[in-house]
Amino acid sequence: MDNRMNKKRMKIQLFCVFMVTLSIILACGHYLGSNNKKSEQMKVRYTARMTVSRIESRLDKYLERADFIKNIIEEKYDFDDKKFSQTAALLYDKKDVIEAIELAKDGIVGNIYPLKGNEPAMGLNMLTNPKRKKEAKIAEKTGQYTIAGPYELKQGGIGALLFDPVYISENGEKKFWGFVILVIDWDKFIDEINLSNLEDAGYDYQIWKKNLSEGTEVTIAEGNSKNIKSPLEVVCAVPNDTWYFEIAPKAGWITKMQLFIGTLVAVSVLIIVYSAFWQYFVRRYKDAVYAENIKKAAKEAQIANETKTRFLFNMSHDIRTPMNAIVGFSELLEKHLDDKERAADYVAKIKKSSSFLLSLINYVLEMARIESGKVELKSEITDIKVLIDSLNAVFESDIKNKNLKYTCKCNIEHGYIICDLTKVKEIYLNIISNAIKYTNPGGSVNVEFREIPCDREGYATYVSKVEDTGIGMSKEYLPHIFEEFSREHTSTETKIAGTGLGLPIVKSLVELMGGTIDVESKVNVGTTMIVTLTFPIAMKEQAEKQRKEVTNRIIQNVKGKNILIAEDNELNAEIAMTVLKENGIQAECVADGKACVENLAQKPEDYYDAILMDIQMPNMNGYEAAKKIRSMDGRRSKIPIIAMTANAFEEDKQRAIESGMNAHIGKPIDIKKLVLLLGSIFDD
Repeated sequence: MDNRMNKKRMKIQLFCVFMVTLSIILACGHYLGSNNKKSEQMKVRYTARMTVSRIESRLDKYLERADFIKNIIEEKYDFDDKKFSQTAALLYDKKDVIEAIELAKDGIVGNIYPLKGNEPAMGLNMLTNPKRKKEAKIAEKTGQYTIAGPYELKQGGIGALLFDPVYISENGEKKFWGFVILVIDWDKFIDEINLSNLEDAGYDYQIWKKNLSEGTEVTIAEGNSKNIKSPLEVVCAVPNDTWYFEIAPKAGWITKMQLFIGTLVAVSVLIIVYSAFWQYFVRRYKDAVYAENIKKAAKEAQIANETKTRFLFNMSHDIRTPMNAIVGFSELLEKHLDDKERAADYVAKIKKSSSFLLSLINYVLEMARIESGKVELKSEITDIKVLIDSLNAVFESDIKNKNLKYTCKCNIEHGYIICDLTKVKEIYLNIISNAIKYTNPGGSVNVEFREIPCDREGYATYVSKVEDTGIGMSKEYLPHIFEEFSREHTSTETKIAGTGLGLPIVKSLVELMGGTIDVESKVNVGTTMIVTLTFPIAMKEQAEKQRKEVTNRIIQNVKGKNILIAEDNELNAEIAMTVLKENGIQAECVADGKACVENLAQKPEDYYDAILMDIQMPNMNGYEAAKKIRSMDGRRSKIPIIAMTANAFEEDKQRAIESGMNAHIGKPIDIKKLVLLLGSIFDD
């Protein structure tokens, strides 16, 4: 009885061991197979995304050439057939993918470069041609570039057409002018994006799109295999169209070798289970942790690579745009040096592009300093109302030029705080500047500063709200507003240049100060930005003490300085020299701008510390004298120049600054203001 019971018990035990072992084998096989498939899919998806990114960047690169010609036409420059050929020749490269550049006014091809070999396309109406009209009309309607093809071209060969629509302003309205068309050699395009490398790497692939005219599938490119098994699909974003990229390993997601290895591992697991059940689970746990770490590391590496690629792409795009303008207008400037009006216009555009390029570089450096943790906050006593007044002064001319309805309300209890004034000002300058920039003429911008209760003793919390009636942002874009280089509205859409780094810097500075920033926006309604910051409260006495210390320091700065006065009125000159000498400042006087320039040139470079320049003078006025001084060599060109004149209108101040002067002070002279102004210049 006992033997039979033991035998039966042993059979049950063996059966249980067998079932447990079988379950483990099956589980391990499935786990390994699933892991192998997921790993392969992750690698294939990354390869597909990099290929799609390469396609998108190439198309953007080609579009820049079309946009260059497009901008010339939209700005209504004199652009005849000869100038088109000259400009196109600069953009054309025989070895390049671009086979030809065409102009199609009203949709009809009237200019082609090079013409040789492309004659059959001349006179072709893109808006009526059966194979091209669908894409052409879509480009006309949307205002975005559209790609037609690939198909057999009129001039022979397989190619595609990139339609870049052109609109000109007439009587305040945009009117469709026609197209700038790029003829793309499709074989060269496929070679350029290195699709053949996918075949060499063991992948089957296909790129296709839907025919907009017929609704059928159009193959853009494909590998040797016509039958792709269980492909991954990645969408390639093309304006007014969608390209689908399908890819799969030729050997399948799980190979026979992988199945063999899986089985071998499962058998090994079986042996481990029989020998040491608990050791198996310990090892399995360690393997799982290791696999997770590897997966995590691979994901982090992928994200880092994608971030690097995106950063380099955006930087390349944003730097190339103003550089193209600088190069293009420089070449045009060389050809039109005799035309002063046109040359001045080109110089102005070059300066504008250079300024934007410099601001982009400065923003990138600022962002790099913030991310590296090298930004430190300073502490200084600040008068909030003075801060607000200075912000209003900065934007006064922009508000006036755009005829905006601007209000600024301030409701605070504690007027003095301790903060990093420069960084705080940078936050508000960016936010208010954006509100003004993206608000159409006649709109409104409202700024409100208010203090709310704070739980921390000795601290005050301030909420600033900037509300505008501008173009707004979509709900889809809002989560990305603080991402670097993120811009919903490009300069092509709005004619407003931007770096895409201003708001990320603002958010970083706000968070560095322990504050918060919130955004609400609706398209064509407007945007509201709310910044909440908490600062230590400063007493008025502290502020006054600090102000006195600064004033005393500034006054001390001017003592012993040597000032050159250019003033044709003897009485005014005598008064100026007397009050300056009473404040410990040495002074010399000349009667006009010409004598001022000559006197400065004859003296040693560091003889004079600053110049007080009258404007209305005989022989040479103050503006002319300032320009002459700024054209000198060495330290003389850097000497501070202060306009000292009865011309105290805003346009007079602006003209003084444009001539090269550092500051402006009106007559009659307030000696205290003059001394403080000189001291602040020397303090800098």
